[in-house]
Amino acid sequence: MSKTSLVPSEGEDMDSFHVRNTYAQLDISGVKGDGYDEGVERTRARIGDSRASQMNAEAALGDGTEKTKELDPREAQILAMVDRYGFFSSPSHDRLMLLPSAPLLRHLSLVRGGPKNASVAGTSLKTLPRPQPPLKEASRIGKWERMLRPSKPDPGGILVWSIRSAKEAKLSERTYKGIPDRWRNAAWELLLSRFTRQHTPFSNQAQMTLAKLAQDYGDVLDKPSNYDIQIDLDVPRTISGHVMFKTRYGSGQRSLFHVLHCFSLRCEKCGYVQGMGPIAATLLCYFTPEQVYASLVRLHDAYGMHDIFSPGFPGLLEAIYVQERILEQMLPDVYKAFKTHMIPTTSYATKWYITLFANSVPFQTQLRLWDAFFLDGEDVFIAVAVAIVWVFRDQITSAAANFETILSLLSSFFYPEDETLLLSWVEKTLNDKKLRSSMTQWRKDWHTLVAAGKDGDALL
Repeated sequence: MSKTSLVPSEGEDMDSFHVRNTYAQLDISGVKGDGYDEGVERTRARIGDSRASQMNAEAALGDGTEKTKELDPREAQILAMVDRYGFFSSPSHDRLMLLPSAPLLRHLSLVRGGPKNASVAGTSLKTLPRPQPPLKEASRIGKWERMLRPSKPDPGGILVWSIRSAKEAKLSERTYKGIPDRWRNAAWELLLSRFTRQHTPFSNQAQMTLAKLAQDYGDVLDKPSNYDIQIDLDVPRTISGHVMFKTRYGSGQRSLFHVLHCFSLRCEKCGYVQGMGPIAATLLCYFTPEQVYASLVRLHDAYGMHDIFSPGFPGLLEAIYVQERILEQMLPDVYKAFKTHMIPTTSYATKWYITLFANSVPFQTQLRLWDAFFLDGEDVFIAVAVAIVWVFRDQITSAAANFETILSLLSSFFYPEDETLLLSWVEKTLNDKKLRSSMTQWRKDWHTLVAAGKDGDALL
């Protein structure tokens, strides 16, 4: 952050400046206990006038070397408690539900409702199991090492990777089987850049390179945003159980603020919405802030997230329309049950699409869904949404089902019994050429309905 952030911009709201100024100052000093202490609140609530409050705030400031020192014993002891992804503990959830594997053994096809006396409840779990290294991870690390090769560093100094031509045919299969975590940084950048090139007009591709987007990030870092106060409110409650984001104003929270601040200035129409936070925070677990900003721009421009985040969430409604057509065609009794009980798809699926399932499945499962999403785009999450409904089709069509039981079930936090089987089901669904063709047509049908002003009656 440059020192110009310490000076208010002309006409800038002073509360917004206080937020931006605080983050800029703490970029210089850092904060003590970054990663394991709670930190001291300075913006959502101002530091008190009492001497004790002032001394407490002063004591929490770092000396600019916080992240360069050796770990002290207390810090090492606390950090030893995190899981393999950096979480101190598994987040608690009101409705933690097992996503059973058995229904996923059958591919998507026309299926009628289940037994009328079926239970309306799923299998609930008391706690979220601690993540374990995926099976065959060691062998997959070797396969990815042999599949990728380093390219020349990006002008920004970031090493980028490409696929060996002889291994190109293996990319999709290996992505759906799960990218080894140590390769996610390289693989995600590769997938994002490939997909963006494929879905960006040639004349605009130079504007979407990592180097250009990193430059754009630096250019707007010091500019004020009307969303700074709201972003600051949301930052500390975004995956706060993670070591990067635990400490108030720690390096992780500061990076998250800067990325969201800059991205809020990218598109005047989208600005900032709360769903951007979990997406940016997840990306920060693998990328530098500049790369995260570049990734958000690519998601916005090439992956259709502009329409997801725009006022009225038109992309969300389009995805829901396509999801409903699949249910109507393949699960007609489920679709009828939704209609009978007057359950709009928006009531349970909105958070799935807005956050890319960041708050609906375990972090390890989320990463694997994102592996597939970065490879194949927005249809992946429609297939995941259909998979969840497919798994619980008997509960939804039970004679004892009602609005409350169905909505409670589908609003759960889902723990897949076998996430590899879930990804395999999604892959097979998206490999159905007839279905993909229909999905493309349904998107066109939706745009026709919107143009004719008939979209209001087209959804459940």
